Amino acid sequence: MMVLPFIGFAASAMAILAGRRGTAIGLWLAALIGTLALFAAHATSTLNLDF
Repeated sequence: MMVLPFIGFAASAMAILAGRRGTAIGLWLAALIGTLALFAAHATSTLNLDF
């Protein structure tokens, strides 16, 4: 699941190299939102530690 934002950032880089600025910005923003959503999901979950 965590690989999805990285795929988005890579696709954004490819769009930059292809000269598609609008697509690159859209993919970058989508990947950023995905990264923040995954961070929020991980940061709010509790760890079940038993020592």
